[in-house]
Amino acid sequence: MSHQPVVFAEELTKEFGDTTAVDSITFGIERGEVFGILGPNGAGKSTTMRMISTVSPVTSGTLRILEMDPQAHGPDIRARMGIIPQDNLLDQHLNVRENLTTYARYFGMSRSRARERAAELLDFVQLRERADSEVQPLSGGMKRRLAIARALVNDPELVILDEPTTGLDPQARHLLWERLFQLKQRGTTLILATHYMDEAEQLCDRLIIMDHGRIVGAGSPRTLISSLVPPEVVELRFDAPSLNDYAGKLTEIGDRVEQLPDRILVFGDNGDAVVAEIYRRGLPPSSVLVRRSTLEDVFLLKTGRRLVD
Repeated sequence: MSHQPVVFAEELTKEFGDTTAVDSITFGIERGEVFGILGPNGAGKSTTMRMISTVSPVTSGTLRILEMDPQAHGPDIRARMGIIPQDNLLDQHLNVRENLTTYARYFGMSRSRARERAAELLDFVQLRERADSEVQPLSGGMKRRLAIARALVNDPELVILDEPTTGLDPQARHLLWERLFQLKQRGTTLILATHYMDEAEQLCDRLIIMDHGRIVGAGSPRTLISSLVPPEVVELRFDAPSLNDYAGKLTEIGDRVEQLPDRILVFGDNGDAVVAEIYRRGLPPSSVLVRRSTLEDVFLLKTGRRLVD
């Protein structure tokens, strides 16, 4: 087995006219890992995913997927890749099993092998009992599992997932997480784009955070959290029309104070000690929450809280 990265990008750039959507980014994705690409709207992550998916040509820089140039070997790469788009794009005119067997035929499988593969995948995503059901009545979680099964028909080495659990209830999300973890255990390389920071923190071995087309953070979730934000966060709410006075009096407590419209965040090494100092100064909040720092804190630190369209 080759020790070359499954995906290698160096100074990767994508331009649309005068707009630079991806600006000279460099990263590698190792075989068998779950790699996250995170970023706010307009950060360039979707454009990066489309280049890796071989559906959008590179403007400049180097991109190698499965040790091949996507512009020269696009069909060969796609034959070894599975793609789960944000929209399921299931065929409503076919039943659950037929969505898999028909797709399998595109990869040259015989009819008998296609049915065998469909049965294997329906077991994997826990849809065997719905094999003869129409697609339309399925729940959102079932449709998402069927989309994942379809992407695995060709037993891909690399699977790209764009917002795989958006709109799903917690039970459906966790079932999908279990299936993705099983794929990783089998050695499948997964590339994940998600807006759910808890999802990235749970699933990703490594990730990059993009903003304005550039990489602004890279590493494992735990490394990013420990290196960029203090270990604990204290969330404070006060019964006051304005938090400005309180924020000013909290500036020397902890390592960083961040004022939001409805609450104040105080970052520090020891949340309980921060709370004790707040009360000692005669600034009792109406509510207080002490929590550990998360990947969402890192994400917002690196990309800001302003909504970008």
